[in-house]
Amino acid sequence: MAKFTFNMPDVGEGVAEAEIVEWQVKVGDTVEEDQHLVDVMTDKATIDIESPVSGTVTAVAGEVGDVIAVGAMLLVVEVEGDVEGGGAGDEPQEAPMETPQEEEAPQPVAAPEPAPEPVSAPVQAINPEPATGGSEPEPAASAKVLASPAVRQRARDLGVDLAQVKSADGGRVRHGDLDQFLAYNSGGGFSPAGKARDDQPIKVIGLRKRIAQNMSAAKSNIPHFTYVEECDVTELERMRTQLNSARGQKPKLTMLPLLITAFCKLIPDYPMINARYDDEANIVTRHGSVHLGMATQTDGGLMVPVIRDAQSRNLWQLAAEIGRLAQAARDGSAKSDELSGSTLTVTSLGPLGGVATTPVINRPEVAIIGPNRIIERPMFVTGPDGQERVEKRKLMNISISCDHRVVDGFDAASFIQAVKRLIETPVLLLSE
Repeated sequence: MAKFTFNMPDVGEGVAEAEIVEWQVKVGDTVEEDQHLVDVMTDKATIDIESPVSGTVTAVAGEVGDVIAVGAMLLVVEVEGDVEGGGAGDEPQEAPMETPQEEEAPQPVAAPEPAPEPVSAPVQAINPEPATGGSEPEPAASAKVLASPAVRQRARDLGVDLAQVKSADGGRVRHGDLDQFLAYNSGGGFSPAGKARDDQPIKVIGLRKRIAQNMSAAKSNIPHFTYVEECDVTELERMRTQLNSARGQKPKLTMLPLLITAFCKLIPDYPMINARYDDEANIVTRHGSVHLGMATQTDGGLMVPVIRDAQSRNLWQLAAEIGRLAQAARDGSAKSDELSGSTLTVTSLGPLGGVATTPVINRPEVAIIGPNRIIERPMFVTGPDGQERVEKRKLMNISISCDHRVVDGFDAASFIQAVKRLIETPVLLLSE
């Protein structure tokens, strides 16, 4: 028998460490070659690590949430005969690990002597009626009120003190008296809103840990400012409906491909929006291509798949790529290079978008754009005859958060005003 030390493999170019997301084996398990051992995460992508040998697991390094450096011991497997490579035959390095330990036999503990019961004077029962099993004790004031056990139980369930309820005949409180009290005090909140639940400590690991680290770094290092503008998207929505009605086998257009097209048309005039800031080297890179990050909600948390060269795609190609990347992010099939390298990010909650948002910049980018919910409101519009009239229009606010070290407020406002002019005259989106 020999011990094979399996070290953390190199899981990607430039990756120095990986976080343990979930162990698939434990000490004492028998594993086969190529068997799934552990899930690790790096660069927001989860990677399966498989066993290079068959044998019995004798030690594992770290727990869920721990970070293991590339080349450090990951686990030790006891194998038949001699093995080569991977630290075979070596004793496992000192590292936090789980090893089987013999349980210590419990030591007998002498039972404490029973304390003498306190002596108290006999107390006369306030309520002569028999108590219902399992019910909570009533306040003294409520217990003095004459009422049947059913009325008392109902009052307890509703959180009502019977001392506050007046009897119609000045004697015993009945269900009708309780009904009148509840009707008169309907806004008093006497029906409990819910039941208390146990606290749930949840360890922050995996994608949620990466999100927390990235958001903290962005808010700590970037001086954010947000600008919001209201846009009339009535004509844009009308054009979208017309395009969808004749789309054939093409993917259905949402609002997002239209907005991305508008952003890409304007980026050459506002290059500071499509940039990344290396604050350690003090260099701002204005990118010629728009690699658009698309914030996507998944079961594990927020991920940002990237539409490469968005400026080179038409509306239908954008719609197809948006659908493909969103699905890949949600089912975990997105590749590492599809989750990195964005130069500008768009984040939208669709119908849940709210009136306005203040999105957090996806560092090291310098801007993030947030389209908000579309709502219908009456607006004054000028008719063909030059007269003003009131019409129902579709309105949407567009938010942009920028890094004030790189983008001035005037530049951000000018960019969004240009977007507003473009989407309010949507025929310009399809022109060269």
